[in-house]
Amino acid sequence: MPEKDTISTTPKPLVSAVKRLLRPVVRLLISKGMGLPALTEVLKEVYVDVALREFPTRGKKQTDSSISILTGVHRKDVKRLRTKKDRGPQAPRSVSIGAQLVARWVGSRETTDKKGRPLPLPRQAESAGGPSFDALVAGVSTDVRPRAVLDEWLRLGIAHLDADERVVLNQLAFVPQKGFEEKAFYLGRNIHDHVAAAAHNLLGEGNPQLERSVHYSGLTSESAKALAAASERVGMEALLEINRLALQLISQDKGNENATRRINFGLYFYKGAATTSSLQIETESEDSET
Repeated sequence: MPEKDTISTTPKPLVSAVKRLLRPVVRLLISKGMGLPALTEVLKEVYVDVALREFPTRGKKQTDSSISILTGVHRKDVKRLRTKKDRGPQAPRSVSIGAQLVARWVGSRETTDKKGRPLPLPRQAESAGGPSFDALVAGVSTDVRPRAVLDEWLRLGIAHLDADERVVLNQLAFVPQKGFEEKAFYLGRNIHDHVAAAAHNLLGEGNPQLERSVHYSGLTSESAKALAAASERVGMEALLEINRLALQLISQDKGNENATRRINFGLYFYKGAATTSSLQIETESEDSET
């Protein structure tokens, strides 16, 4: 069966963009031993799933043949894949619990100082009703022991113990320094949401979503380092502000039958070598804006 669309019929700017965004993904896959055949199987599964979920045929049943025509996936593969049950991405328990704990730690006045920085927490409250790590965990889940959470955080590099055996948060967001499963989950979730916002805007589906960046080339390593430090400082201030507002609103919306939406406000910074092609892109972009 001939393919419905090929690279020759796809808009060249889109092909160029897809090639560029795939480069770091392919580098990661090769580094972890995932070759083209394995990726092709994953792509087939995603194509079929997206076609089934987001491209229904009005008044008609979605047949294997119609999905095959729409996606270019062979009909035999469509039949095999559409019966495959995918539960979707499952967050590791350390992520689902940990992200809530960090959000509450950095978003509560009881567990932060006057500048909004997270305070070191004793394992158990030093006074009745006082803040503690154990109380923080109990406020999120009673199904997990605080000691188990602490041991996992120490392993992942999310927190450490100071000289007084208090729990000290290493960073203001749940970003494990170790733990491949946890990092892989955030790779899938955060990059999905970033690309989804950009794709939404490119397709013109309703009001544009926030997807902005500041980008420059021709910088020294020292200048890039200074910008990285400034980006982390200013970016974390924005994340903490959104976190505090989100905690207020999620408490306000609790029990509301219309509370079915989710949000993801992200932050990233990248620095790398400026290749000839990237310098050319920056120059052309500047010329087009003047």
